[in-house]
Amino acid sequence: MQRQRSILSFFQKPSPATASTQGLVSGDATSGGGGGGGGGGLRSTVKGGDGNGDASVRPAVSKSVDEVRGTDTPPEKVPRRVLPSGFKTTAESAGGGASSSLFSNIMHKFVKVDDRDCPGQRSREHVVPLDDSSVCVKDDNVFPEFRSNKCQSQERGHAFSFSGRANIRLVEDIEVDDDVPGPDTPGMRPSVPRFKRVLEDGMNSKENKVPVLDSNKRLKMLQDPVCGEKKEVNEGTKFEWLDPSRIRDANRRRPDDPLYDRKTLYIPPDVFKKMSASQKQYWSVKSQYMDIVLFFKVGKFYELYELDAELGHKELDWKMTMSGVGKCRQVGISESGIDEAVQKLLARGYKVGRIEQLETSDQAKARGANSIIPRKLVQVLTPSTASEGNIGPDAVHLLAIKEIKMELEKCSTVYGFAFVDCAALRFWVGSISDDASCAALGALLMQVSPKEVLYDSKGLSREAQKALRKFTLTGSTAVQLAPVPQVMGDTDAAGVRNIIESNGYFKASSQSWNCAVDGLNECDVALSALGELINHLSRLKLEDVLKHGDIFPYQVYRGCLRIDGQTMVNLEIFNNTCDGGPSGTLYKYLDNCISPTGKRLLRNWICHPLKDVVTINKRLDIVEEFKANSEIMQITGQYLHKLPDLERLLGRIKSSVQSSASVLPALLGKKVLKQRVKAFGQIVKGFRSGIDLLLALQKESNMMSLLCKLCKLPILVGKSGLELFLSQFEAAIDSDFPNYQNQDMTEENAETLTILIELFIERSTHWSEVIHTISCLDVLRSFANVASLSAGSMARPVIIPESNSSNQNQEIKGPILKIQGLWHPFAVAADGQLPVPNDILLGEASSSSNSIHPRSLLLTGPNMGGKSTLLRATCLAVIFAQLGCYVPCETCELSLVDTIFTRLGASDRIMTGESTFLVECTETASVLQNATQDSLVILDELGRGTSTFDGYAIAYSVFRHLVEKVQCRMLFATHYHPLTKEFSSHPRVISKHMACAFKSRTDQEPRGCDKDLVFLYRLTEGACPESYGLQVALMAGIPNQVVETATDAAQAMKRSIGESFKSSELRSEFSSLHEEWLKSLVCISRTTNTIVEDEEDEEDDYDTLFCLWHELKSSYSVPQLKSMT
Repeated sequence: MQRQRSILSFFQKPSPATASTQGLVSGDATSGGGGGGGGGGLRSTVKGGDGNGDASVRPAVSKSVDEVRGTDTPPEKVPRRVLPSGFKTTAESAGGGASSSLFSNIMHKFVKVDDRDCPGQRSREHVVPLDDSSVCVKDDNVFPEFRSNKCQSQERGHAFSFSGRANIRLVEDIEVDDDVPGPDTPGMRPSVPRFKRVLEDGMNSKENKVPVLDSNKRLKMLQDPVCGEKKEVNEGTKFEWLDPSRIRDANRRRPDDPLYDRKTLYIPPDVFKKMSASQKQYWSVKSQYMDIVLFFKVGKFYELYELDAELGHKELDWKMTMSGVGKCRQVGISESGIDEAVQKLLARGYKVGRIEQLETSDQAKARGANSIIPRKLVQVLTPSTASEGNIGPDAVHLLAIKEIKMELEKCSTVYGFAFVDCAALRFWVGSISDDASCAALGALLMQVSPKEVLYDSKGLSREAQKALRKFTLTGSTAVQLAPVPQVMGDTDAAGVRNIIESNGYFKASSQSWNCAVDGLNECDVALSALGELINHLSRLKLEDVLKHGDIFPYQVYRGCLRIDGQTMVNLEIFNNTCDGGPSGTLYKYLDNCISPTGKRLLRNWICHPLKDVVTINKRLDIVEEFKANSEIMQITGQYLHKLPDLERLLGRIKSSVQSSASVLPALLGKKVLKQRVKAFGQIVKGFRSGIDLLLALQKESNMMSLLCKLCKLPILVGKSGLELFLSQFEAAIDSDFPNYQNQDMTEENAETLTILIELFIERSTHWSEVIHTISCLDVLRSFANVASLSAGSMARPVIIPESNSSNQNQEIKGPILKIQGLWHPFAVAADGQLPVPNDILLGEASSSSNSIHPRSLLLTGPNMGGKSTLLRATCLAVIFAQLGCYVPCETCELSLVDTIFTRLGASDRIMTGESTFLVECTETASVLQNATQDSLVILDELGRGTSTFDGYAIAYSVFRHLVEKVQCRMLFATHYHPLTKEFSSHPRVISKHMACAFKSRTDQEPRGCDKDLVFLYRLTEGACPESYGLQVALMAGIPNQVVETATDAAQAMKRSIGESFKSSELRSEFSSLHEEWLKSLVCISRTTNTIVEDEEDEEDDYDTLFCLWHELKSSYSVPQLKSMT
């Protein structure tokens, strides 16, 4: 209100010596004429003149000259004419015609016109002094199309003169009083709180202090529906080429075209030519970045236009305004709030860019009176490339994928991939071979857990796209799938190599990028994916990341326990199947890490459990040492709490070496330097805490010796040690940047900081080794903490090197899995009661014990009896052991597992077009194709997604194949009880069930049965007689009448086919397997004198004879065999 009264006083008391406004109309840069920049012009304060025409206008912006360094912001406006033709000012009414010369000069621009020319909607934008916007400048790098003087005539002749626009702004400020709020964007909000101003205005009205132009205000309220009704602008765009029914990409394709590029926009050339200079600045960038929310800098404000303004209104609840001939919708915010606004948009999945002013108004005027401030897109932030802000401890990855078909190879598909962690400044590149199940691709997606996936919209098969949707929908946060149009020639292997060499990418990498790529099996397709990633990062203005990033080869299954994507989903490794969150998962259970680097390393370890017995035992030794010395565990935790995210800080520091910050605008450049000195101070202080931790552990000689066996650690003490090297940087920080958390930077300080960073980065390899060692300590301390604080028993596993080797002079006849007292680690009841422990024994024991145990367990039991829990607990025990962690059991002995396969539960995937039975068969196919003798296979209720007979037939054939051909360790849970009859006497199968019992009911309520089913959750020998489905149905709440009807139907069915049931019972004595063995024996006897050429057939014959010998020896006598025949 004070600002408006000062403006009012300017018009009421003009200087008698006021000169003609000819200079104002002429467009002189010193006249204070308004450009289109709404933010800067709105916040000018006009003061009284001193006697000449220019001075009468310039004081209006003298106090905030830096705030109004804009040029016309898009789109250019025609002045709104809101006053009637007969309107006179107060001064004129009083007879002071001469004193109102300035106001009378602009009166003709306020004459009331037709409704079509008076939209009645006010905007604060597009009023910026002429200082910066009268003439286009010649600039070699920024907007080269504005290099001629044609823009002068264009801007001056576009609708109206700049002087008119300047004075319109002033009059509008007078007309609107505080009790009649206009469109309220964050950039327009006054410094005085709205509530306080309303109260003040209310008090003024009570005292009958009516403003001088109160009648004008009432007139405007009647003529301006925005003021009268206080409603926002929500209508669609008025630009035809932005209308959804007419919008096209840069190649003039419509959205329904398969090749439509949603990142670009077609603007008709004749429309573009008629735009003002600032409009051209904005739309020339926006037309190439339609997928980016672009903030346009105008003075001290950032503004969004058209489609972006609509998004700002929707997501940030900013009120939208519209004015001018183009009716450009806009919202905005001051530069003090831009960072918060950007972070909010990033958190909601949007990509955000900033078009900055590259010079101030004074600098523009120094180049000439008619100069335009150059602008440039200098920064694009996305959720997948964020390196600052609240991004959390988890790694943020951007992944690019390419696919090629390999028809002649065993695996029909090869995927090349590349991904980057911009915060840590690390790239990975690799390739994988896969089949139609996309199991390896699923493993990659689960391991990387990308925020965004780039893929060729035409080059990726339908199966691969289904896998993308399937494995990116498992978490609680959405993943952006970004199809990119195919660019010929740019992403082929030779082209990518040329791009890397010519631009100097990865020059700062610890190893040559050629070494990372050339060792891959399919380096061409991997290079193609890397090229796609490079193109994307270049578009996002992330050249510093590309030049200073480290690049490494990545192998999905690099000598580790293979866990494919579906197995990770089934076992709930990272996300639960309830809501996709982390609760009730393996990662959540093991995550007691303190440092962010430790949390990321833990995830990496879980994705790649070890297959090296020596390394596993090294980890277990450190865990055992932590458990035995609680004091060391406590001291380590105290030091870890002091550490910042060293890995990300190191990446940020490395990217600042010879970075592009020098080309940023002065204000933004100062901000970057301030952040840089803060990061450097934090990393120096952080490494001090880290090295102090390692020096403290050196006093514990046993712990340090164990740690050095596992990790590579640089020299810490001595003349060449890191401790002395680091102390020099600490001294420099204390002397030159004592307030590094909020240090104001000068040119001298910036040069000192650059030198310090370059010296610090010279030993980046050693710093990375320190970070990795500290992270390993954090993870292993977490393992020890889990083992110490566990509610149940935890045991150190005994790992046998290989299934066919010898250990302490005892031959191992095959793979073994022997666990006693096994319990599920995160199936603890709400009251803290532990699950019932069970014993698992699969595989053959040592020859000294003279005992043989089957490798396959056929598991039956009632619904809800705990079968699935036992299956998952067995898999988790193997993962625990091969991670180097204590196992939730009493004792654990196992030979190394190479792969875990699971087929658990019944679910469809509507989003990927897969039925329940198709999901079952797809997962089972992957098991049959890839399982080996050292694998662990878990199958739960296979075949229930189809008819009874088909389901049983599939379950029978799959189980038999895995038992007799693959001979892996397997747990097979089923409700097909005839299977227990078929395999009850098989030498390689053992049958067990989850025990249950019945207890008499105490209530008298009539139900379908007179006893209640009680689950004991205990693994018991033999097969379960039935599944007790009717009892479970009662527990689930199915009405008693329905259950009674089902009971009668079941009894009638048994009576009708009773003979068949009785005959099926004989299968336990002589199954179809025995029949086939006898047939094979006859065939073998007929070919005794012939030479068997096929080694596989010979092995099958041997297996048949062995099984028959075992049956004859252990189960049958000759009279029994005769009676059966």
